[in-house]
Amino acid sequence: MLKELLKNHNLILASGSPRRQQFFKDLDLDFTIQLKEVNEIYPDHLKASSISDYLAKLKADEFTQLKSNDILVTSDTIVWHHNKAIGKPKDAQDAKNMIASLSGETHEVITSVCFKTATTTEIINQITKVTFKPLTAEEINYYVDTFSPMDKAGAYGIQEWIGYIGITHIEGSYFNVMGLPVQLVYETLMKLAGS
Repeated sequence: MLKELLKNHNLILASGSPRRQQFFKDLDLDFTIQLKEVNEIYPDHLKASSISDYLAKLKADEFTQLKSNDILVTSDTIVWHHNKAIGKPKDAQDAKNMIASLSGETHEVITSVCFKTATTTEIINQITKVTFKPLTAEEINYYVDTFSPMDKAGAYGIQEWIGYIGITHIEGSYFNVMGLPVQLVYETLMKLAGS
């Protein structure tokens, strides 16, 4: 399938996220992981998906020496709520504040993915709406103190305890909330492999 189509390509995933790495394994892809430090700062005027698009491309722009058969994949996920971006928490208290702000409300999770080759750059994104029930302080404290939300935008993982007990509704891709719109990535790689 896709693995066969990509056999003459060198697929590079530039992400330290264990969830994104697992998605690539689960898609049965041969890939390497290459990481570069990026200062994830974006212009203040950007909103919603233009922020995650910008950051995904910023990560890709660090790779300047791609070979003709390389396909580089970078990605960025943000939580968009009350007209502002929520990234990863700085500490446990920040995480608790973030989750409290999402409690009893609907927010958007936006993931952008940049595909870069020696000659082209393409960016896709997907938006998923997630609704939390009103969460108690005890539930929020238990989650942050027991699990590891520090590496996650919005300070939560939909696939973890807080998602089980707190999320009442989701509109869009579940996997997008985990950090990768897998179906869109598959379609884009199929297209790139065929071109």
